[in-house]
Parts: sequence; C-alpha cells; structure tokens
Amino acid sequence: MTSVLLLGFGAIGRHVARLFSPELGSGALNLTALVSDRAKHRGRPNHGAEVVDLPTLTTPVHEPAQSLPAPSSTQSPSPRMFDRFDVIVECAGVPAAARFGPAVIAAGRPLVLTSVGAMADPDTRTGLLAGPGRLHVTNGAIGGLDVLEAAAQADGLDSVEISTSKEASGLIRPWMSEPEAERLRGLRPEDGPLTVFEGNPAEAIEKFPANVNIAVALAWATRGLSRAAAASDSGARAASTVTAPECTDADLLGASLERVRVVLQAVAGQTQSAHRIRASGSAGEFAFDIRSTPSPENPATSGLTALSVARTLRTVTAG
Repeated sequence: MTSVLLLGFGAIGRHVARLFSPELGSGALNLTALVSDRAKHRGRPNHGAEVVDLPTLTTPVHEPAQSLPAPSSTQSPSPRMFDRFDVIVECAGVPAAARFGPAVIAAGRPLVLTSVGAMADPDTRTGLLAGPGRLHVTNGAIGGLDVLEAAAQADGLDSVEISTSKEASGLIRPWMSEPEAERLRGLRPEDGPLTVFEGNPAEAIEKFPANVNIAVALAWATRGLSRAAAASDSGARAASTVTAPECTDADLLGASLERVRVVLQAVAGQTQSAHRIRASGSAGEFAFDIRSTPSPENPATSGLTALSVARTLRTVTAG
C-alpha cells in the first residue's frame, strides 16, 4: 500500500481524493489530508481520506495529542513528520508550499507541487531543489508543456508568452485603488477584455499571487537544460579540460521568470478561465489554447488542476 499525505484539503485536495477512489477502495492507496483546522472540515465529504491537523500528525502514536503544545503557524516543520508517508502532495497554496515544501525535500520524500508560484521566491526554490527528495512540478491548469520543455532544452525557443483571462470581479486585489476596483466591478460583457497586467511571472506573483501559478509553471518548463545535466547526458564533463560555470535549475528558473511574458485580462461574465500560450524560435512556432471545466468541488477552481495532480501522483507512485 502506498501512503500519501495531502498538504491541504480544499477544492483541489478533495477533487484529487475523488479521482483516487478506485485505489482507495481497493486498498492500494492510503490518503491522509493535513489541514490547519479540522473543525472547518466537519460535515464536508472526505472522499476516503483521513483528515488531520498538525498537532495530530506530529504526535507520536504512543503519546496523547493533547499532551503536546500545538506548533505555531510560523514554526518550521521537522522533516521527520513525513517519515511514514511515501509521497507528499501539496495543494494548499503558495504560503503552505513555501513553509512545508523544503522540509519534505529535506526528508528525502518526493513532493508533488501544485502551488508552483512558490518557486518564484529564490530561497524557496533553492530549498525545493536542494534534495535529497525529488520535486515533481505539476502543469496545473495548462497543457502542452512537454513539447515546450523539449524545445527549450534544445535552445529552440526565443519567446514565450501566456495570456490568461478571468472573470473580472475575481481579479480585484486589496492593493488596488477604489477607482481601479470599481472599474473591474462595473465591467460589462460587451466591453470586452480589460488588460490588468503585463510583465513577467516574477512581477506578476507580487500583484496576483493566486493567478500566476501557471505562468511560473510555464517558466519552469521552458527554463532549458542545466549545464550539469547536459554534461552528464553527453559525457562532456569527464572529457572536457575546461570547466564551465555550473548553471543549476534554480538559476535557469530565475532567468526564465524574467524572460516569459505574462498578460492577465479581466472579462465580465466569463465563467471559465482561459489561457493562450504562444512560443516561437528555431524549433518552430507553438500555440495552445486551454479552457477547462470548473472543479466539481468549487466552480472558482479549474478542474484541470486536480486532473494534473492526479496524473503526476500516479506517475510518481508507479515508480
């Protein structure tokens, strides 16, 4: 039996649990969901998962949970808390990914990362890529990234752009002035799309943190091939008498976050998020348009995200 820990059990986590009902029913998979407050999940379907909080998860089996103080919300998690799980799946948002992700990797466990936007922070991505655990980045609500990754590894892309459109009211942010927020509230379908951001993922994560996971996922896929990996693949490291500066995945992602272009548009009355990816270079010209069905757990969440997580998790557990 494979033991899986879900970090978070909101719309994405519950949808993932539903998708694994065959494995849960057959006993091939055991699913535990870590939440910040179990009381908030009472009355909600758990779809076969055991819902626990941090004090419960970190309490030794021979010791009652109430005898230990509850860990603070800023306390760094111990890698040992993941010892009894084979795979960890993060689906709790960027702050949780930044807090727990590096500890999972330090524990030597594979981590399936949903909140890819966490990798925009240099310290977090260094921890996520430090090993010995392996990071598995999901595609989230977009597709076609395997083709772009192949092209980027061959230095075949010169430009990469993603344009995302969402329902206007869902893009209102606390930092906006009242006129800016009111403009989004008053947008009508006949007004057409209103561009609210143009820039790169590194800039977008500061203003629209809940809407740019896919842009960071695109930057990750098109980062190119690290020199260490290229040398290993070709045997060049042993043969060469000149040592080139090693360019790590963290370095490549940092550059890619500056290079990828992001456009975010507000559309009044749009019920589904839409994403348009365009890339070009010596490898060719590529275009992908994605409009996914909302999650059955929450219409504000793309259903494709959980499907991507489930596919990645099945690949990891298959070995």
